[in-house]
Amino acid sequence: MKKSMLFDQGQLPDNDLYNPFALTDVLTEFSGEQDQPIIHFWQLPKTLILGMKDSRVTYFGDALKTVQKEDYRLILRNAGGLGVISDAGVLNISLILPKQTISALSIDDGYQAMVDWLEQTRFGKMGLEVGEVADSYCPGKYDLSINGKKIAGIAQRRVKDGVAIMMYLSVNGDQNLRGKIVRAYYQSGLRDQFGVDYPPVNPASMTTLEAVAPFDVSIDSVKKELLQVMPHNDQTAFLSNFYQLEEYQQRIKNMQQRNSIIQEVLNDL
Repeated sequence: MKKSMLFDQGQLPDNDLYNPFALTDVLTEFSGEQDQPIIHFWQLPKTLILGMKDSRVTYFGDALKTVQKEDYRLILRNAGGLGVISDAGVLNISLILPKQTISALSIDDGYQAMVDWLEQTRFGKMGLEVGEVADSYCPGKYDLSINGKKIAGIAQRRVKDGVAIMMYLSVNGDQNLRGKIVRAYYQSGLRDQFGVDYPPVNPASMTTLEAVAPFDVSIDSVKKELLQVMPHNDQTAFLSNFYQLEEYQQRIKNMQQRNSIIQEVLNDL
């Protein structure tokens, strides 16, 4: 397999929150066209990233206000799944592959590629468990846990002949607070229907790598561990080439349009 192209965006500023979502689609399409694997790292300031289903809670405005009061931003992403928190202690990792890289590349093959990557690091030797944590936020079949507590969730997005396997990894910080914020969103948005058709979020079901690792952990050390086992070339300096593409600009506009509902609902309250 070719060496992966590495794009490490680090922590994005407040005024560029749509960037990684638009860029993921552009990089995924590029991966398929060029038969080129890609690694993409990014972080956001304190943000609740909502899935489309999250915008359909009964009391959407109340849910939004509850999160705003905690000084968290809100984004409605361009993919399925449910809400997750992003902040300085959460590393977002995308492994972007052309579909032909893995034979047939079924949905499960894609998820397994991300699991296999993490298992090659020291963290994979800490008893990594794969399976849904039903009372976490954004529960899924490929939740990753250590000692029964979730540290990461994995999603997948396909664009033309490329597939992006995307993981949020709780590296450090206050995971209990993250869980409380998502729980409060659903409690405010669902009221007496809390836990019906949406996860009954229990903050205690989740933790961070730092809390369970027997060695020092940081965002930088996690990146280093992952990159040590994945041949790559750092192409971060060339990200501006992608920003200039018409496809990128169109996807930014799509994100702006999709997210206009958040401000419209808040303005009506």
